[in-house]
Amino acid sequence: MSGTDISAIKEQLKQAYTTKIFFTDLNGRSKNLSVNPLDIEAIVDHGVGIDGSSIAGIATVDNSDRIVKPVPESFRLVDFGDRKIGFFTGRIFNQDGSRSSVDPRYALERAVAAGLNDYQMTFMFGPEHEFFLLNGDEIHSEIHTDKLGYFGSSPGDIGDVVRQEIVNVLGKCGVKYEKTHHEVTSSQHEINLEPGDPLTVADRTILFDFVTKEVAAHYGLHATFMSKPFTGFNRNAFHIHLSFADLEGNNLCYDENSDNNLSPMLMNFIGGVIGHARETSIIFAATFNSYKAYVLDKEAPIVRGWGLRNRSSMIRIPYAASPKAIRMELRCPDATGNVYLQFATLIFSGLDGIKNKADAGPADAGSNYRNQTAERPKVLDRRFIPRDFFPALMEAENSSFVPEALGEELFDNYMRIKMTEWEDHRTTITDLEHRKYLSI
Repeated sequence: MSGTDISAIKEQLKQAYTTKIFFTDLNGRSKNLSVNPLDIEAIVDHGVGIDGSSIAGIATVDNSDRIVKPVPESFRLVDFGDRKIGFFTGRIFNQDGSRSSVDPRYALERAVAAGLNDYQMTFMFGPEHEFFLLNGDEIHSEIHTDKLGYFGSSPGDIGDVVRQEIVNVLGKCGVKYEKTHHEVTSSQHEINLEPGDPLTVADRTILFDFVTKEVAAHYGLHATFMSKPFTGFNRNAFHIHLSFADLEGNNLCYDENSDNNLSPMLMNFIGGVIGHARETSIIFAATFNSYKAYVLDKEAPIVRGWGLRNRSSMIRIPYAASPKAIRMELRCPDATGNVYLQFATLIFSGLDGIKNKADAGPADAGSNYRNQTAERPKVLDRRFIPRDFFPALMEAENSSFVPEALGEELFDNYMRIKMTEWEDHRTTITDLEHRKYLSI
């Protein structure tokens, strides 16, 4: 970044109450540290030391020192009205100045570079942000903030006020939104921002989560991105819209001579994502709670496949106002995972499909909730996305693709974290077990 740009950032930081660098652990949990804005030039060049052993998946206690450097291009001056925050995302480096192979952002940087270098393509991403606004962070009888449904509204709806305040705060720091609305479940909301390149959008997702929680707290509410807080209701999804273009900006997903104008390259990309869906599931659905969303008729996919405008499909081809705006939408992820790893895994899976000319198969016809569930369910059925956390772990453990794509060290650290999470879940007694078995 040029000195002029750094000077411009320094000038804006004079308005900031505090200046923070945000990054993620392997789970996707956001971390931040505050730095002195007067030192921002030196911090951009040399970084700030952190204890990596205290951050899940980053380092061990016997070799813990790591360096975080802010990404100048990620800078936003976030105006909450009563205070302004200088916001950066960060890159993680080793003590010797080399890039940390377990930095989730580095995995996405490599994925973007692979598309550019190997296929001369650039990507456009547009996630849908879903979240609940609740009266507190513990479940109780008055937890819900409304009783509304899809596109619902009511006089004095606090959710509508909070959604608008979120996009207003984002708008003041240069982030544009496309739409906001109430989602299907009580207290559930969705905000869609304009699409962009994967790294910018992943960094922006960290910003979005931060702003959403801060604005909610200002109104005395708790914002949660937990996948499935309520039994029998829709989950919080993190649908990812994706297209790719050549270096001149021409949409490579479009082909006027192909069925439905879907290019062979797009179909191979989709074939790669479908083909790797079981072994990559632990990235897209990263908690044991995530898998409680993969149920019938709740708009979460259960079958590996793709469809045209089909909301029961794992990959959907949405309606496009222009054929040249054709894109795909991946519907299995949720926001409990690491956005950098999710984007990276999606790109690497698709590029592998292009490389090997993977067959996407025929489009899903009708509802997958009806088509694939008439027979007695099987414990292992490879037509399906893994329906529980442990099978997803097994699929990842047996994968050669995922460690190659994300890097051996990152993959090993990630799996250790997830195995610990599973063991915690496996050995914890629940209220359901008491209700079912205490009378025996």
